[in-house]
Amino acid sequence: MAARVLVALSGGVDSSVAAARLVEDGHDVTGVTMKLWGGASDTGCCSVADVDDARRVAQQLDIEHLVFNFGDDFMARVVEPYVEAHERGDTPNPCIECNRHLKFDRLLRRADALGFDAVATGHHARVVEHPDGSRRIARGADPAKDQSYVLYMLGADALARVLLPVGTLTKAEVRAEATRLGLRTADKPDSQDVCFITATGGGRRTFLGDRIELHPGRLVDRAGVEVGEVEAVELVTVGQRKGLGLAGAGEPRYAVDVDVAARVVTVGPADDLLDPSVVLGDLVWSGTDTAVSVPLLAQCSAHGVPREVTVAPGAEAGSIELTWTDGPQRRIARGQSVVLYAGDEVVAGGIAT
Repeated sequence: MAARVLVALSGGVDSSVAAARLVEDGHDVTGVTMKLWGGASDTGCCSVADVDDARRVAQQLDIEHLVFNFGDDFMARVVEPYVEAHERGDTPNPCIECNRHLKFDRLLRRADALGFDAVATGHHARVVEHPDGSRRIARGADPAKDQSYVLYMLGADALARVLLPVGTLTKAEVRAEATRLGLRTADKPDSQDVCFITATGGGRRTFLGDRIELHPGRLVDRAGVEVGEVEAVELVTVGQRKGLGLAGAGEPRYAVDVDVAARVVTVGPADDLLDPSVVLGDLVWSGTDTAVSVPLLAQCSAHGVPREVTVAPGAEAGSIELTWTDGPQRRIARGQSVVLYAGDEVVAGGIAT
């Protein structure tokens, strides 16, 4: 059945092919590019070149192309929380927050106001529907490009209106389809890193240093003995080894704790990073939380190795505690997302506390 679909065109090959597939399927398609970041951008979906690529793809497909300026929302929901997280010593995931607040909230609400039936993106993931009508996000066909991890926050209301047309294709198949259609983005490289952090602009240190005061910090071992210093404690994350100035000093040492208030980074060997469990807050469940008593797979980064966990209620209301079935695993930095899977389907996700 044909529908009015608003396709998020980022200027990349995946969203281009997503739009093309919907056109070929007979839907009434409109492309939209979200202008999110007003500053300099040399990567991601915010550069002038990306907007131009999206517009030209829309012309090739003979569909209308709109540009929505969501810069204020992006600043309030993504950039400012990113800066604040570093200021308190957390390790944020801005791409997930952009999906949560912009692509699958702000854009969906705008689509509703304009009378569209659905919103589509070029994410490599699938929406699966169960016999009872419930829906879940599931892994895409290409394991190397799967993006289900960054879509864990999609609830039932959003999943009823979201289309992911390239989720059943591998990346090679996406590029082949773009080549067949003659799309200008067919050979365009994938975007990398955080769109508002530019390599040409000095990277993360310059970006944060322009917005908050960065403080030098002491490096201490588990016994409290000072072993070095860092230029900015706000830039250190748990698990970090590079940039601590400890190379060549015997056994490799890592940041195992970051205390921004005290301006202290505790370092230790790799074994000091091992934890038997992790507590998650800010939970989003794809259905109900009845799965807490069964083993699930936990993934701790966009392309991390899923590992089996058992799930139990946490000490704080609304939290859960994951215990690694195979024994202690590398500690998850506070602020990072952990996503739970049953097979290929996302069951829940939350943020490490």
